[in-house]
Amino acid sequence: MKLLYIVNVDWFFISHRLPIALTLIKNGYEVHIACGITDRKNELESLGIIVHPLSITRSGTSFFKEVKVIKEINTVVNEISPDVVHLVTIKGAIYGGLVTRNKNIKKRIVSISGLGFVFIDEGIKARLIRFIVTKLYRLALNTQNTKIIFQNETDKNTFIENKIINYKQCVLIKGSGIDLNVYKYIPEPQGEKVVMFLARLLKDKGLIEFCEAAVILRKSGFTGRFVLVGDIDLDNPNSISQVELNNYIDSGVVEHWGFLRNIPDVISKANIMVLPSYREGLPKSLIEAAACGRAVITTDVPGCRDAIIPNVTGVLVPAKSSEELQNAILSLCNDDKMRIKMGKEGRKLSELSFDIKDVINTHMNLYKGNI
Repeated sequence: MKLLYIVNVDWFFISHRLPIALTLIKNGYEVHIACGITDRKNELESLGIIVHPLSITRSGTSFFKEVKVIKEINTVVNEISPDVVHLVTIKGAIYGGLVTRNKNIKKRIVSISGLGFVFIDEGIKARLIRFIVTKLYRLALNTQNTKIIFQNETDKNTFIENKIINYKQCVLIKGSGIDLNVYKYIPEPQGEKVVMFLARLLKDKGLIEFCEAAVILRKSGFTGRFVLVGDIDLDNPNSISQVELNNYIDSGVVEHWGFLRNIPDVISKANIMVLPSYREGLPKSLIEAAACGRAVITTDVPGCRDAIIPNVTGVLVPAKSSEELQNAILSLCNDDKMRIKMGKEGRKLSELSFDIKDVINTHMNLYKGNI
């Protein structure tokens, strides 16, 4: 059996799909990936995955460059003749969906891991792109041999209500899963409270609200530490600029630890995980934090609210409200008993709902056509 993943960039695949691909290889599948390349190609190939570089970019909109990518995908598909394709990210889903729609492929799986800034932003450009993307999704995905994986009910209903797909195509899988043997329960560190933001440094992930909440709390005399773990993403139009980031760092409001790969070790240094995002599929950082026994604060928006049990494993606050966010941070930092209890309940939730073994089994059944 040959399976081809089509995704926009190699690091995203490694972060969100690698355990599934490795299980496929162990079960005798020939696994290919067509994607944009950063510095992870050798890593993928060393694991037995056959890599096909694409000139795809995450934010590019040049007509001729995008047509070139579609032609490249078509060449790869014709060369491999896969039995199954798994399309990931917006461009992976649309371009891969258009290319494979009428080819002799047994099963097409599509992962909608979030609707992105196109479905969040209300600017004129975003609304125009949203109109076009909706039409393309409909053309690319609405076939009988296609199953669509959603991470939350809101995104699923958005696709159904916009008549992009029908409900029989839908499968709900809450996130990419967590290896509970790697992400273990770790007691909180002692000393000053560490409040952590673990994500790409994007404005629509609530980065500005996080930093402004830190400003408010600093002025009130709060002595905890506010830490950013992640980097600027210049390919995303909602990325914070280096100048904006430096202003917060230089003022002493936040610390910037940059991009780090040993996430369980990083989370062990935090007391609270905060993600005040405007919308998500299902945030990986929140389920990672829960698995490590950390209370979380996040926003009452699709995806984020699906990652916690409100007032049990974490706290929900309104989106785009630095004031409400700082109140929640202060409340949890001052209540050790409640915070630690939420962390323990988060671990229970991760064992019940986010185990990577369950996610892998569901994917294997999808690839075999059992779902």
